Formats: sequence, structure tokens, C-alpha cells
Amino acid sequence: MTTVFVSHPQGKKHIAPKDHPERPARLEAIEKVLGGSLFHDLIRVEAKQEDLQIAELVHTNAVLKKLHEIRPAEGISYIDGDTYICANSLEAAASAIGAGLQALELVMSGEVDNGFCAVRPPGHHAEIERSMGFCLVNNIAIVARYAQQKYGVERVAIIDFDVHHGNGTQDIFYSDKSVFYGSSHQEEIFPGTGTLKEAGEGNIFNCPLSANSDGEIMRQAYNERILPALENFAPDIILISAGFDAHWRDPLAQLNWQADDFAWLTGKLMDIADKYCNNKIVSLLEGGYDLTGLADGVNAHVAMLKNGSLG
Repeated sequence: MTTVFVSHPQGKKHIAPKDHPERPARLEAIEKVLGGSLFHDLIRVEAKQEDLQIAELVHTNAVLKKLHEIRPAEGISYIDGDTYICANSLEAAASAIGAGLQALELVMSGEVDNGFCAVRPPGHHAEIERSMGFCLVNNIAIVARYAQQKYGVERVAIIDFDVHHGNGTQDIFYSDKSVFYGSSHQEEIFPGTGTLKEAGEGNIFNCPLSANSDGEIMRQAYNERILPALENFAPDIILISAGFDAHWRDPLAQLNWQADDFAWLTGKLMDIADKYCNNKIVSLLEGGYDLTGLADGVNAHVAMLKNGSLG
């Protein structure tokens, strides 16, 4: 497999409030682990700075208008109790979108098989009409819609293994049968969505997992619910909301995944991509707030994307 790693220095300029878990050090931890000898032949690309206006593919104009209005000239402003914005945040968001679209371009052209994008701020909680949950705009939803409009992709699958349900992605595609959304997440934590009953037009497949459950329970959930539905959907491309906060070390949730659980799931998605869409996968960073756990999960995920194994 050929794998591209896409990032941009602007992501570190989305400066976090003191003690906020979504902080620039997350990208530094990823850069460190992907700088190891295992990844010496990883293709590395600096993201293009995208026009933030492209977010209107999935958001109302009011979302961008509010972001521009609330952005401070210096310091930090809050959109809600969890979600902040600083002077450079919109440029960071534009680089996050740019990373996703650049990885998409390389995958669609056949230059690489798959890509992983280390981006901040994350995106999967941003809904059609509001930013929330650390997220300003919904990066992966923008990539999905752009894939359809620019490349004529008919069936886009989004798999979200962040420990928190991607309410924003679900909100955007809830009534769109051309987009498959499958999410595993801890039940009864933020944002409180993602029940089995939330099925959209038959295109939404949620797998809420009990607190303190481990990778064995996750594997059973994917094997019984999400993976068969994904095969039936026969995607033209698979996009991954890659959150690593289901790792046992993460402070914001209580799932007990190990590195090999992230590798196993990545491998299963690769098998389906090989079968239906010529290996096309684009993965974008979402959560993961313990730096060691984040690096552990990213190491497993990207190693599998690149080598088909952890070695």
C-alpha cells in the first residue's frame, strides 16, 4: 500500500485554553510517532490552505458568519462551554479542510492508495447549523460532499470510531442515502446522540458501546452490525473519522481499546475498500486526548494503512 500523511503547521496555531484537552500538543505527539523508523517511507505532504467558504457545502452561511464575528483579535473566545476560537483558528480550520481535500485528490488520482490527515480542530460534532464539541466545521463531511461533487463519487461511506458519537456528521447526512454513516461510540456520554433507533433513511448505523467494554465487544459490534451493512452498501470510497479516545488511557471516556483494536478495525475497513473501491481510504483525525494513547492508536492505524500489519 502507498499511504500519504497530510498535515499543516497551521493546525498548531489553534491555541487552546489552559488545561483544555484539545490542544496543539496532540499534533506534536502524532508527528513524533510518525517520525519513527517504521514510517521512514511514508509519503509526507503539507496541506494546501483551503478557502473556508467551501464549508458551505455542508453548513449554513450563518455558521461561518458567527465564526468570523466571534473570532478575537487576540486571546480566546468561546462558542460554548467546550468550544473555543482564537485569532488563528479559522486558518487552522481551512488547513484541516485542505488536508482532507488534498488526501482525497491523491487517492482519487491513484497516486496513493490511502491517506491519514493529522488536523485540528476536529470536525465530527459540527452540525449543519452550529459549531460545537471542540469542532468549528465538519471536516469529513466537507470531504464527503466534495468527493461527490468534484469526482462524481456515488456512494461515500464514513466510519467513525471516535469514542464520542459524531452527531454533526449524522445531522448532515441523516436523510441522504448516498452517504453511509457507521459509528461506534460509548453510550450515554457527550453528545448524547447515537442510539440504535437513529437510522436516517437506512443509511445510519450506530453501535453504542457500554462503559468499560473492551476491544472484544467492539469487534463483535462491527462484525455483527456495521461491517455487514457497509459491505451491502458497496462504497466507492471509505472516509474515516479517526478518533483515538476509545484508547484505555484516554481521560474523557471509559472504553478500553488497545492498539491492536485500532489496527484490527483499520484492517477490516481496508479489506472492504480492497473489495469495492480499489483501496480508496481517507482518514481524518478527530479525538484522542491522552498523548501516549493518541500516539499508540495513530501508530497502529497508520502502520496498518501503510503495511497491512503492525510490523
